[in-house]
Amino acid sequence: MSKLFEPLKIREIEFRNRIFVSPMCQYSSNEGMPTDWHLVHLGSRAVGGAALVMVEATAVSPAGRISPFDSGMWSKAHALAFKRIAAFLKDQGAAPGIQLAHAGRKAATEAPWRGGKPLAPSDGGWLPIAPSPIPFDDQSQTPREMSREDIEEVASQFLAAARFSLEAGFEVIEIHIAHGYLLHEFLSPLSNRRTDEYGGSLENRMRFPLQVAQTLRQAWPAHLPVFVRISCTDWMEGGWDLAQSVEFCRRLKTAGIDLVDCSSGALAPDAKIPAGPGFQVPFAAAIRQEAQILTGAVGFITDPAQAEQIVATGNADVVMMGREFLRRPYWPLHAAKALHADIHWPQQYQRAK
Repeated sequence: MSKLFEPLKIREIEFRNRIFVSPMCQYSSNEGMPTDWHLVHLGSRAVGGAALVMVEATAVSPAGRISPFDSGMWSKAHALAFKRIAAFLKDQGAAPGIQLAHAGRKAATEAPWRGGKPLAPSDGGWLPIAPSPIPFDDQSQTPREMSREDIEEVASQFLAAARFSLEAGFEVIEIHIAHGYLLHEFLSPLSNRRTDEYGGSLENRMRFPLQVAQTLRQAWPAHLPVFVRISCTDWMEGGWDLAQSVEFCRRLKTAGIDLVDCSSGALAPDAKIPAGPGFQVPFAAAIRQEAQILTGAVGFITDPAQAEQIVATGNADVVMMGREFLRRPYWPLHAAKALHADIHWPQQYQRAK
């Protein structure tokens, strides 16, 4: 029996297998609103057999977007626009999930296929905010250092976004504390040089991300899961690292977080990352063992036997897949055949099974 295709119950949601679709920015929204592109893009992965389909990094405010074309969840209108998508994902047997995010100092950039350059206010961008006034790179705007009022406002925006997500019909929320965006910026000493209670010591640097996690866990219904994505290391000397991640994840577990999605990097543009098949799996294994929390492994997972080995050996509880789902939207259906697992196919596709 394939471990990859065993169901997994988290709180009261039973995931039909251990294959989750990672949030992947599509840069195809209008004022944060999803379009037919999102319905087809996300819906096809649910039809394809994934157990969880996660909407891309979805900004909790207009200023929290990576680009003007990012997904958003800051009003009832956004909740209504997402309702059809969440319902379709659930109808196809996948749990509908959404990642809530604030881009911090990496906000206000052009879409990648338009060069990804920073956008000044005069070019349709805005001034980013961050824990400290340190730009991401030499080309980026210098962000405005957040005041305590700013911190409280962003916390309120995350809370409102969670409530709108519930109204839209999502069953899982993931808090984005990775990839050099705002909450990760608070964690890393490379981007957080504050001298108040939000900077300096590990306890202080964890304070705001933990506050957001605790608030959203308390606001989200007790029977539904809350995930967190972290960068387990900055891959930079003097930066955020695995030891700090383990302690942070222990605190997340105490706060009631159900699963940690274990990624890495993207805080510093000059980090040397040894990317390759399964290169982040050891992070998921270490956090699972040392923090005693469910983990998701992510990064260059492409082969059914590789995915099976990750969960069968206890290195992670689920695999989170991104680019391979862009190449093969129905990857779980093909993986089941390779692993000799008999899984449900949509009735409309039965003739091809």
